[in-house]
Amino acid sequence: MTKHGCTEKAVKILKENIDDVTLLNLKQNKNPDISDYGTIIVGGSMHFGGIQKEIKKFCDNNRDILLQKRLGLYLCYMREDVAQKQFNESYPGDLRGHAIAAGLFGGECDFQKMNFIEREIMKKIVNSFKDSTSTKLNKEAILEFAQEIQKK
Repeated sequence: MTKHGCTEKAVKILKENIDDVTLLNLKQNKNPDISDYGTIIVGGSMHFGGIQKEIKKFCDNNRDILLQKRLGLYLCYMREDVAQKQFNESYPGDLRGHAIAAGLFGGECDFQKMNFIEREIMKKIVNSFKDSTSTKLNKEAILEFAQEIQKK
């Protein structure tokens, strides 16, 4: 799921580095049938202190199935000082404990894609507004996550 493009960039890197990937956008497909997949990766980004509601709902509605699959969880974020806390609050403990890969991918703010209120809030969080995009996306973390998922 992506609102301003950061998660989409992370997914693109994952897709290039993981074999046989099917992408599902939970905003477009709110209740996908995941029963035939062996590995499920769930990820999103933080918006105003929480992960997207579609991701929380997906995890809640599919908890039993997810606990039977190879599971990867990731989070895109801007504030490194609270990233682990946000990850823990975004995903239930049993899913975090079951996951074979957990990723904190950093984040990106494209101020041109944000409305005025979002820009003002993000300026305070990012502490800089030197250009139209502030990038902290961690490609190395994404590649490490992909390697964990690829292990059999």
